[in-house]
Amino acid sequence: MSHGISFPTAADGSRPTSQVAREVVAEALRSVDPLGARAAEHETAWRSRYLLHLRRLVEAGLATPEAWQQVAAAGLDAVRRRLVVAHPDGDRPLGSLTDAPGTRTLETLAVTGEGEPLTELVLPYRGQRLVGADLDAQLTAWENAGVLEPSAAVAVREVAAHPEWLRLEGCTVAVLGAGAEMGPLGPLLRWGATVAAVDLPTPAIWERVLGTARGAAGRLLVPVAPGTDDAGVDLLAEVPETADWLAGLDGRLVVGNYLSADGGTHVRVSVAADVLASRVTAARADTAVAFLATPTDVFAVPGAAVEASGRAYDGRSGTAKLVGRPLRWASRGRLLHRQYPPGADPGIADSLVPQQGPNYALAKRIQRWRASVDRAAGRQVSFHVAPSTRTRSVVKNRALAAAFAGAHRFGVEVFDPATSNTLMAALLVHDLVSEPRAHPHPWQDEAHAAVHGGLWRAPYEPRSALGLAAVLGYASARG
Repeated sequence: MSHGISFPTAADGSRPTSQVAREVVAEALRSVDPLGARAAEHETAWRSRYLLHLRRLVEAGLATPEAWQQVAAAGLDAVRRRLVVAHPDGDRPLGSLTDAPGTRTLETLAVTGEGEPLTELVLPYRGQRLVGADLDAQLTAWENAGVLEPSAAVAVREVAAHPEWLRLEGCTVAVLGAGAEMGPLGPLLRWGATVAAVDLPTPAIWERVLGTARGAAGRLLVPVAPGTDDAGVDLLAEVPETADWLAGLDGRLVVGNYLSADGGTHVRVSVAADVLASRVTAARADTAVAFLATPTDVFAVPGAAVEASGRAYDGRSGTAKLVGRPLRWASRGRLLHRQYPPGADPGIADSLVPQQGPNYALAKRIQRWRASVDRAAGRQVSFHVAPSTRTRSVVKNRALAAAFAGAHRFGVEVFDPATSNTLMAALLVHDLVSEPRAHPHPWQDEAHAAVHGGLWRAPYEPRSALGLAAVLGYASARG
């Protein structure tokens, strides 16, 4: 039986996800793309064709900054109106959590690390610890290879030049999903920052998180049951309790969503984090919010990325051209086609991966919408596209693991977790200590300082190469 924040109950007692997703996407599109809205709400094969409608959300918002914001605001409103709070006496509106009192008052377990804070930015990479000139050289190599946008390299270099920023003095960073491999908890604690950790009351998670804290240099704050050392909360069912706990902590708060889950639960926890952040920001107006976007989504990208992709396509080796022609012909153009039409500015980087499913895509889109709406409202937002990473949750999918293993053959680098979480934590630090950068259009906010692993600047549209990458990855694994 479902509990806490959930999808509404259908007539047969189930809680299906596809109908809600169709309705949310249709509502997000309705004011700026009525035809797209109608196509979404009448889609009969959502699980196989959702990719078209998620792309249309981005395309529809490109017309004007106002259109982009309308899509984001309408999408969030549609989510809030459709999801519910499951209760034994019947589902309650999600809005009931806005001011609902908590059923218990969480206490705080504080752990101060025994280590010394790092005095420089150190990036783990392929068995090395890159600092100074070596770090700078690697950033240059990634720029030249198109693995990240130049603005990301600039930001990381600024953090490296100001190691005093790493401690985030005066801030308390709430990491929702403290045990997540992509989250910044480990790097922040090594740098001496204060971190409020939120995750499920699962002993294995807290054994790992508390061990990290004791060996680091920062200060970890953990919610515990009253009068005990039992750590953790179930955010799906305890938004009011968690919000009240966070609002009572010292320092300027930063609420970062690094939560992940399988299937429809991912949408539910994304909504729980959204409601939580809304409560906290209402109580403490100076609260900042932070998100990591997946590169396997649809983004508008700058003309420079389109040009780089075109050069890579035109500069393919003779063998690649020879093999590519019959593959495109045999697949009726589905395999190895160029990523963008020449001259597109912005281009549309469509890197949605069907294997990740529509719930994953919607969960990540909810976070993008919130970042856009909060930024427009003047709130400080840290939002960055993070690279594809070999986390446990990803590589357990054999098809994705194989595609990752063969991705380098198509100009895409897949990162190890330690590299990703340190790099993205450095970008978070940069956002929190530097002046916000204003862009003419919200799509540029999303594209700024992106670390996409090369997907945006690769020669081929990603889905047209994914299957071949998986085949090559399987072959290399067997070899």
